[in-house]
Amino acid sequence: MKKILLGLVAVAVIAAGGYFGFDFYAQRRVIRDVEAAFEQVRAGGAKASHGKIAFDTKSRTLTITDIATESGAQSPVNVKIGSLTMAGLGQPDAARISADNIELNDVEVGVVNPTPTIAILAYKAPRITLKNYSGPAGLPQLPASSSILELYRFGFTQIASINASSMTAPTLAGTMTFSAAARAGDGAGGTFDYSGLAIENLKDGKIASSKTDKVAFKINTQPPAGKPVTMTGDLANLAATDIDVGAMAAMFDPAKAADDRDYRIQGHVSAGPYVITAKADAATAMPGLNMRIEGLTVDDIKINPSRMQLPALLAMIPPQGSAPPSPAQARELLEKVAGLYSGAGIGNAEIHGLAVETPQGPFKLSSVRFNFEHGKIGELAVEGLDARAPNGPLKVGRFALKSLDVASLMRLSAQFAGQKPSAEQALALLPLIEGVEVKGVTSPYKATGKPVNIDVFSLDWGQFVGPIPSKLRLIAKMAAPLDAADPQQQALVAAGIDRMAIDADLGAAWTEASRTLALEPVKLDMAGLLHASAKVAFANVPREAFSTSAAESMGAAAQIEAGTIELTVHDLGVIDLAVAQFARTQNVGRDEARKAVLDSIKAQSEAIGAANPDATALVTAVSQFIETPGQTLVIKLTPRAKAPALQLMQLLKTDPQSALAQFKIEASTGL
Repeated sequence: MKKILLGLVAVAVIAAGGYFGFDFYAQRRVIRDVEAAFEQVRAGGAKASHGKIAFDTKSRTLTITDIATESGAQSPVNVKIGSLTMAGLGQPDAARISADNIELNDVEVGVVNPTPTIAILAYKAPRITLKNYSGPAGLPQLPASSSILELYRFGFTQIASINASSMTAPTLAGTMTFSAAARAGDGAGGTFDYSGLAIENLKDGKIASSKTDKVAFKINTQPPAGKPVTMTGDLANLAATDIDVGAMAAMFDPAKAADDRDYRIQGHVSAGPYVITAKADAATAMPGLNMRIEGLTVDDIKINPSRMQLPALLAMIPPQGSAPPSPAQARELLEKVAGLYSGAGIGNAEIHGLAVETPQGPFKLSSVRFNFEHGKIGELAVEGLDARAPNGPLKVGRFALKSLDVASLMRLSAQFAGQKPSAEQALALLPLIEGVEVKGVTSPYKATGKPVNIDVFSLDWGQFVGPIPSKLRLIAKMAAPLDAADPQQQALVAAGIDRMAIDADLGAAWTEASRTLALEPVKLDMAGLLHASAKVAFANVPREAFSTSAAESMGAAAQIEAGTIELTVHDLGVIDLAVAQFARTQNVGRDEARKAVLDSIKAQSEAIGAANPDATALVTAVSQFIETPGQTLVIKLTPRAKAPALQLMQLLKTDPQSALAQFKIEASTGL
């Protein structure tokens, strides 16, 4: 029995010694690996140091205190970490390590001269926590440059290299100090504070979701010749899903300059409310700012790395204080900006609930919506505008640009740099927009206190021949008060009409195969006066008629032939109005005035009847139309033979009867 007990004691002593020996060995190995990682950073030209290292083998927990690194760049990047704790540490393979939980305390990052206008940029986070972490085994090599673009590339690249089920930071505080180049005054700068930062499911360079409860900023400037200006802002509930961090890094990586693929970098982004305020300064007459946006959303954000190379673009921007760029440099810069636009895409974006306080009164917008693809806005719609014009309230239900090619606009602007555009170059802007729509407008008319109302105004154009559209459509429905001081409106006002409503629908389209140009529909409804419609056709219209060259266009116009013309006019009161005006000018009664007009028409009919019986039928129909109010007049003119349009127009000025003789005339009236 004694031997057995002694044997057990010996085994226990050996086991304990082995355990403590293994524990000592494991600690030494971890310390050696940590030292090797820091030495690797120092070998790259950076500074790297740390405090105490401790490793608990039972819980596999590594703790490192007082970590400090500084890049070897002329404008250094500094990183300090009060303590780093990694629990449940493991090493799946030689290149990567894993941990159940990582906690970084008292994290500080400082950057010197990240941009020409920012001298110092610094961040502080009391605590950052990662769950179920997996990442590179070595410490990351700090960027060689403190350029903001290099920092973004470095940050995105590092995030893309790690996996974690979650990453949280209860608070993150940032400060920045403006440089002398910003001309914002001594000590100018700002602060920005984040709270409730959280990232979920970071894996293989993609993030399932991220959120920030609130972002608050404050910016102070003091221009050398001005008073201090302070701007503050709060953005709440910032959230994003389906984030591709690797694709974001491609924008800052020159090696991706040849990558012409489209990458979806974010699925959905939402935020709001967003509030910005700036204090008014009576000494400089600077108005205050108080703006609030209830919310914003963005869906399906895409980029093309080959077109969105930000380093190449920013390298072309001259620093502040340098001489203005030459026209050639400005054109090259605008070409780069156009490429930047063509490399971006947004499925849908919306801002809603915008309100701004202005000295004239509140300015409100219900929403602004647009989509964007390869440099082109599909539709830009502004709805629910409520503002104050000099003479009263202004309301717009909807304003929309039906399409806007932003990238091409920038490229054309590049051609104009340093020179006045020619007429042809100016016309080249027209195809960049496909149409305009305005609805629900109420605007004050001068100082009358009466409104102008636009129910709808829609103008579309397309089917371009060069820069000239060969297809147009105008729809307008509006009403406006009449001005008694305007000589052209006095007759209507005298007749008791103080407001005019117009409903118009006008269209034109050219068909190249048949070389025809049709003006259809042509409809005009003047409320209380008349309703008119027409169809006008032109034949033998060559493509050259749409040339920007005046000589070529006029030469082609000589080939155009008149086609069939149809006109329908329904009297809603315009005849009585015209007779009443004639009666006032002649100082006679209405019946006498109407008889005088009919007698004049009859005399003309007898004069031309012998030469053109069709014209007599036309005059007769017009007489019946005038004689009986409320009639409908229908006229159809059909060319008897080929009739050059320009010659007919000239003939109408000198000899109307001969011009009418070129047509077969059909005219009738009816209720």
